[in-house]
Amino acid sequence: MTFTRTSIPDVILIDPVIHGDNRGYFAETFRADKLEEFLGFSVPFCQDNESKSAYGVLRGLHYQLPPHAQSKLVRIIEGEVLDVAVDIRKGSPTFGQHVAVRLSGENKRQLFIPRGFAHGFVVISSSPRSDGLIFFAISTTLLG
Repeated sequence: MTFTRTSIPDVILIDPVIHGDNRGYFAETFRADKLEEFLGFSVPFCQDNESKSAYGVLRGLHYQLPPHAQSKLVRIIEGEVLDVAVDIRKGSPTFGQHVAVRLSGENKRQLFIPRGFAHGFVVISSSPRSDGLIFFAISTTLLG
């Protein structure tokens, strides 16, 4: 997997390597050691959430304040969303700025959003088979 810093360097775009053939595909979607090596600090995941939303649904912007602040690793299993992270860390050089990324079941990209960010998404795909589906893995990691 490859890790790319976004316009807000603490928000990380993750592209997994997809191994596909006529049977389907395999992708490694999370490796704590690889993410921690890139970030330079530990990421102890402690909670896993999933939600399903219909076309046009806007969720967010949600955030948690200390001592309950959370980091998030977001990916889409099916459908497509425009995912947004807004820096709400007082004193941050990127305070008030945002990152917006298209995440989908097709591109398999993930977004790591550290503590101190508001997060939301809007479902931009619609199909007769499914709505947007989003997956969160949440950590209580502090930025190093």
